[in-house]
Amino acid sequence: MRRLGGKDLGFRLGTGAFALVLIVIVCAIGSELFRQSYLSIQKFGFAFWRTEVWDPVAGQFGALPFIWGTLYSSVLALALATPIALGIAVFISELCPGWLRQPLVFLTELLAAIPSIVYGLWGIFVLVPLVRALEVSLPGPLRQIPLFSGPPLGVGMLAAAVILAVMVIPFTSSVSREVLRSVPPAQREGAYALGATRFEAIRAALFYARTGIVGAVMLGFGRAIGETMAVTMVIGNNPTISASLFAPQYTMAAVIANEFTEAADPLYLSALVEIGLVLFVITLIVNSLSRLLIWSMARSAAVVAQPAEPTAEAA
Repeated sequence: MRRLGGKDLGFRLGTGAFALVLIVIVCAIGSELFRQSYLSIQKFGFAFWRTEVWDPVAGQFGALPFIWGTLYSSVLALALATPIALGIAVFISELCPGWLRQPLVFLTELLAAIPSIVYGLWGIFVLVPLVRALEVSLPGPLRQIPLFSGPPLGVGMLAAAVILAVMVIPFTSSVSREVLRSVPPAQREGAYALGATRFEAIRAALFYARTGIVGAVMLGFGRAIGETMAVTMVIGNNPTISASLFAPQYTMAAVIANEFTEAADPLYLSALVEIGLVLFVITLIVNSLSRLLIWSMARSAAVVAQPAEPTAEAA
C-alpha cells in the first residue's frame, strides 16, 4: 500500500506539473509582450487605447480603430453565425435521418479544417463581388444611412463579418451538437410524456443544455477575435472608426500581419507589439467573462433544480 501510495503521489505531481506548464506559458507570453512593448507604453500610456491616430511617419500611434474593428467584426460575425450553427446542431442531433447524419458531420468538420488563407481567397473572388453588388443594388435613401454608407468597393466590415461567420459556424455547431447529445434521454421522454410536441421537446433540451451552448458560442467568439489572414484579405485595412457595414476598416491581428515586417523604427515596432498585448488582454477578458457567465448560469440552474426544504406546516 505504501508503494502504491508513492506511485499515486508521483502521478499527481507529474500531471500537476503538466497543468502548471499552461500557467507558465500564459505568463511568459504576457510578460514578453509587455517587455517588447514597454517603449510604446512608456510614451503613450493608456492614451494608446483611446487614440484614433495611427501615423508611423509622425510617430503617433493609437489602437482604438483596431480595437473597434476587431470587436465590431467579431460581434457581427457571432450574430450571423450563432442562429445558423444552432440550427445545424439541432438538425443533426435531433431531426436528421440516419443516412444523412454522418455526411453532414463530416462536412462540418471539413469546414473547420480549411486553412484561413483559403477562406481569404474565396472571400476575394466570391464574397467581395457579392457584397459590392449588394451595396450597389441598395436604394439611394438607404445608402444615406450611416450603417449602409461607404464606397462600393466590396471590401469592408460586412465582407469580413460574413467570412468570420463562415469560419465560426463549424466550431459552434460541433460543440453545440455534442452538448445536445449529452442531454439525458429522460428530458425528452418526460416532455413527450407530458404531451409536448417535438418542437417543445427540442426547446426543453436546448434549455437544459443552455450552459454548454453559451460555452460553444463564446468559443466561436474567441476564434473570431484572433482570426488574421482571411479578415486581412477582405476588410480593406483602413484605420478608421465607422459604423458602416461597407466601409473598409482594420483589426488588431490584421495590422500586425501587414505592418510588422515594415516596422524599422523601434517605437513603431513597439507599438505593433503593444497592439498584440492589447489583443492578448482583450482575449483574456472575453474568456474570463464567458467563464463567469457560464458559472453563473450553471449555479442558477443548480439552485432551481435543488428541492425545497420542507416547512414546519408540511411536516
